[in-house]
Formats: sequence, structure tokens, C-alpha cells
Amino acid sequence: MRWKTKAIATLMAAVLAAVSFAIPVSAISDEEVTAPSAVLMEPGTGRVLYEKNANELRPCASITKVMTLLLVMEALETGRISLEDQVAASAHAASMGGSDIWLEEGEVMSVNDLIKATVIMSANDAAVVLAEHVYGTEDEFVQQMNIRAKQLGMNDTTFKNCNGLDEEGHLTTAHDVALMSAALIKHEKIFDYTLTWIDYVRDGQTQLVNTNKLIRSYKGITGLKTGTTGQAGSCIAATAKRDNLSLVAVVLGSSTTDERFAAAATLLDYGFANFAFATPEMPALGTVSVSNGIQGEVQTECAMPAEVLVPKGKEAAVAGEVELSEGVQAPVEKGQLLGKVRYRLDGEVIAEYDITAKDSVEEIHFGAVFMILLRSLFHWS
Repeated sequence: MRWKTKAIATLMAAVLAAVSFAIPVSAISDEEVTAPSAVLMEPGTGRVLYEKNANELRPCASITKVMTLLLVMEALETGRISLEDQVAASAHAASMGGSDIWLEEGEVMSVNDLIKATVIMSANDAAVVLAEHVYGTEDEFVQQMNIRAKQLGMNDTTFKNCNGLDEEGHLTTAHDVALMSAALIKHEKIFDYTLTWIDYVRDGQTQLVNTNKLIRSYKGITGLKTGTTGQAGSCIAATAKRDNLSLVAVVLGSSTTDERFAAAATLLDYGFANFAFATPEMPALGTVSVSNGIQGEVQTECAMPAEVLVPKGKEAAVAGEVELSEGVQAPVEKGQLLGKVRYRLDGEVIAEYDITAKDSVEEIHFGAVFMILLRSLFHWS
């Protein structure tokens, strides 16, 4: 494919620069984030704004339940289950230790109350009941967790259970936790639970108090999940939103619960203080000429967002450019790659989007020409 007004060397440099899409900004020091592993991500784009040992394999305790809750939310959305379903606890679910709501075998609870217990109280037994309700057994549910993880690009994660109790080989990374947290918060129903400080189940007999203290102290907090075990240490996936900027901060392996909350708040503060969305002018895409096609050109389109994440104060400095193929041979398939839209800041590529064919264009052949002629004659008559 040939590119307009771009030498090959220039194109290659742009491609290499686009690999990381780094955003230059004043850095936060690793000493300010006391946890051994952490990441800050903008969930809409997946842009990593800060990382510290973000791909280090670690247990994550009850943050595991982020994936459990994602599968539950997806099951609710598809109608596989409903909030009103009444579910009986199995012997296996009732046998869970650690944080739980002391479910007894055969005890019946609604899906809504089970989600409450899982999110607010981080109840291991409630998480297992939900898993069994969605896929029959916890083992099958865990298989689906691992499948969903791979779909999300969580390539360093292996789940062994649905609640995060310490188990050999049950490992993930801060980066992978951020990916599944970003997926979960797309289901806004989850905020009904993650933002609840105190609630009750069993007709008010059992009180649930949220394990995430940030919902009472951090401006813009929306969730998401805490976790603590002997092997994992104190962990948190914290989500927050101010104006139109959402952030996910993941902290793994802190020494104490206070340290994990402080580290998460530090990460979120850094993100909100240093980043914002710019609304740059959308570049015109144009058309691409088609050789040996029924039409001589094809319209193009690009699914690019209206906003681009940039360092604060740099909103007006974002420049967009279009690199478009000079021409293609028919046939052209709808969705075929024809070029790129790139946004640059201070010469660095910060975002890149595909330009594709809006419609298909058939290759010229006798049958196609004959049909065009027939349509022309029919229209003439």
C-alpha cells in the first residue's frame, strides 16, 4: 500500500512511535506508591498512566471477585439469571472460610442479596453461590472466568477459584486487574452495590459494611473491590470519576489496609491532577480511488472517539493527521483497512485509529457490467 506524501522512513518512525503512545507528563515516583505492584489506567482507552511492577505475577485475594461479578453482570444482562432469582446454598458454598455471611447449606437468598454480600462484605460463600447459579458448578464458572480473562487480554492471569482464597497457581497482575475492572464498570448497575456503605440481608438480621473505606473519604470514588489474604497482602482495585475522566487504580501486596487505601488515593490524585480529555478538530477523511472497480472510488470511515486523553494544559496542542492509501485494487471489502488517523502531541503519537472502507466495491467483470446496463435501461424506460 502506498501512502500520500510520506516517505517509508517517516512512516516507520510513526509506527514505532505509536507502539506505546506515551504521554509525556511529570512522573510520580515509586516511593510515593508504597505497594510493591500498582497501576493507574484510564479505562475507556486502556491507557496506562502509571505502573510499578504492573506485570508481576501476584495473588490478588478478593479482587478476584471483580471477574466473578463481571460474569454475573453479563449473565444478568443476557437474561441467564435475574436479580429476583432465589438460590439455595450448596454444601460446597457453605464450606468457604475467610470473609463470609455464614450461609448454611440449603439456605435460600436472592441474587440481589448475594451480590450485595459479595460486593459490600466480600463474602466468599455468597460468591460461590452466585458462581454455581450462573454455570452450575464453581469449577465450570472458573473455566469461564479464565476464558473471559483471555478475551480481555489478561494474558498473565490464572483463576483457580471464584472468590480469591489463597490457592496455588491462583495469580494475576496489577495490569490484568485493571483490565477486568475497566470491563466491570461498564455495567453501571454495579455502582448500586459498590457505593453502598451499609446494607442488610436476611430481612435486616445481617448487616453488611463496605470494606472499601474510600467510598466515604475520596471525592469521585465509584468502587470497586478490596481484598486481603496472608499470601496476597492488602489489595484494592479503586475506581473513581471526576467530570468526564474515569480512572482505575490497582494496588497489590500492601502491608496494611491503610497503606493500600493511601496508595490508591495517591494514584487517583496523580491521575486527576495531571490528565484531561481534549476535543481536537476531527480531520477530514476523504475517499480512496479504486482500480478495476464498478465504482471509481470508495468512501471511508473511522470509529474514532471525540475526545483524546492528554496531560492537563496541553488540550489545545493536539494535532490530527490522516494517512490514506492513494488507491486500491477492486474488489474492496466493507471494513477493509485503508489508512490511519493519528493524533500527535509535541510530535509524539498519542492515539491512532483505523480508517476503513465504508462500503464494498465489486471488481468489474462482464456480469457486473451487464447488470449495470440492465439497471440503466430499466431506469431509462
